[in-house]
Amino acid sequence: MAIRDRTRLTDRLHIFFLTLTPIPCLFLSRMEWNILKPDPEDVTHLQKEFQCNEIIARILANRGFTSLKEAQPFFNPSLEQLHDPFLMKDMDIAVDRVISNIESKIPILVFGDYDVDGTTGAAVLCLGLQSVGGNPSTYIPDRETEGYGLSKKGIDAARELSADLIITCDCGINAFEKIEYANSIGIDVIITDHHTPDESLPDAYAVLNPKRKDCAYPFKGLCGGGVAFKLISAVAEKMEKSFSEISGLLSLITLGTAADLVPLKDENRALVYFGLNQMKSPSSIGLSKLLALANLTDKVPSVGQLVFGVAPRINAAGRLGDANRSVSLLTTQDENVAIELAHELDEENKRRRHIQNAVFEDALLKVNAEIDISNDKAIIVWGKNWHPGVVGIVASKLKEEFHRPAIVIAVKENGIGTGSARSIRGLNLYSALTKVKSQLEGYGGHPMAAGLTVKAENLESFRSSFVNIANDCLSHAQLVAGITLEGELQLNDISPRFMDFLDKLSPFGPGNMRPKFFAKHIEISGVPKVIGDGSHIRFTAKQNGTTYGAVGFNLSEHYEDLITGRPVDLAFVVEINEWQNRRDIQLNVRDICPSS
Repeated sequence: MAIRDRTRLTDRLHIFFLTLTPIPCLFLSRMEWNILKPDPEDVTHLQKEFQCNEIIARILANRGFTSLKEAQPFFNPSLEQLHDPFLMKDMDIAVDRVISNIESKIPILVFGDYDVDGTTGAAVLCLGLQSVGGNPSTYIPDRETEGYGLSKKGIDAARELSADLIITCDCGINAFEKIEYANSIGIDVIITDHHTPDESLPDAYAVLNPKRKDCAYPFKGLCGGGVAFKLISAVAEKMEKSFSEISGLLSLITLGTAADLVPLKDENRALVYFGLNQMKSPSSIGLSKLLALANLTDKVPSVGQLVFGVAPRINAAGRLGDANRSVSLLTTQDENVAIELAHELDEENKRRRHIQNAVFEDALLKVNAEIDISNDKAIIVWGKNWHPGVVGIVASKLKEEFHRPAIVIAVKENGIGTGSARSIRGLNLYSALTKVKSQLEGYGGHPMAAGLTVKAENLESFRSSFVNIANDCLSHAQLVAGITLEGELQLNDISPRFMDFLDKLSPFGPGNMRPKFFAKHIEISGVPKVIGDGSHIRFTAKQNGTTYGAVGFNLSEHYEDLITGRPVDLAFVVEINEWQNRRDIQLNVRDICPSS
């Protein structure tokens, strides 16, 4: 299906849903504008206390702040904000078990997942254990032959190393059978994970997971590598080591935290704040080479730059080949090895993009042929020749294209399908998959992202059952794409103090998204330009004598709205555009509609 045809299909669907549901926003647009409405009294109070204009006060109120004192920890991140790792259930017995192996020099196998969180977390465990005198080795399973999670092959690898202890990272919470196997051959398992547990837990030596129902740890939003870092922190503390001996690992934890899209609140904000600053000169040679490939050398990157510039190169290793290369890259002390591995992952990522695009186009054809998009509130498609390493990305793209939960499944020659699922607000994937688990061989994940395995003969019944669940859970209104806006911003409110305030709000990510605004009755100065491959537009926005350059990615369909001579309303973020040694304020436009 051509890109143009897909756009028309999406537009027709949007019009269909508009006829079914009222739009609460004030503007006519293909995207629903949801404007946050903080308590007016809080806004007025914050204006006085911060001596700021209304839009800054609204941003603060939208984040739940009611006073200057309450906002101080947010605007002044400190490592003192990290919680005591021993507050986590089982941490004390896990630490004693690890120290036993460190003191006796018995090897420890670190078993990680093959995504960015799992590989960076495994690297952190490896480097952290080495720093306190341990003898660790790492193991990442093969995505195609072993699948997700703790594997028998990995446990056997521990036995071959004469290791009597395995520490998992970002996996293991539902590995009941594998942990029974490890126990049967005399190997203890310490689980570090952050995925949602079942009602019961595996019979591991220790289970470190803040989402355990019996765990009183005050913050539940750590990524898998974050939980692993708490273990290393606790081991170092118990061995009376200085925190400075492991603080260099924060840059790796930051990469995993950013890539796994966990909320940048509480101690995650502190971890990421300091980890980003470390990336100007990271302790990991391999990470420095990856940053160089992403043109992020000698600067403090944003979370978004890590997610789109660095994480895909690490993920590519596990999607198309051996993810152990990622751990080797992040832990090596040999610069030549780091250069070679970094370029290998870069080439792998280019190949991944080619494969991903082919699967995405095929999946779109299947959606058009097999899915009743006017009635089905979830998309489930599969293919026999699809690469399992890219199904997660394709599921994300389908979710964005049609704004509904999407599951993409690659069926192997043995008749087993490996799938990835992505959801929208309103449907908890983990809960939905639990309701149909009798039709699955396995599953796990979060409310918004999950993985599963299913036999080919069960695919049709699984699709029918899951779509029925989605149809019951989701309303038509929830299938209309929306954008959340802080409030109205006058262009003349964009001042040096305003830009400094936005900078202090960062790092941005889930739980603290970059503020988005709307502005009404914007005039278009000069002639707009279609740029790039024809999908993007650049123009100059003018309001009451104030002008700023604006760019709209994937918004060229609005070109006609910009050349009519009539004013438009914009939804946008305010950012600094760096180009050819210049730094200019620009509006990054997310939606455009004619002014009412």
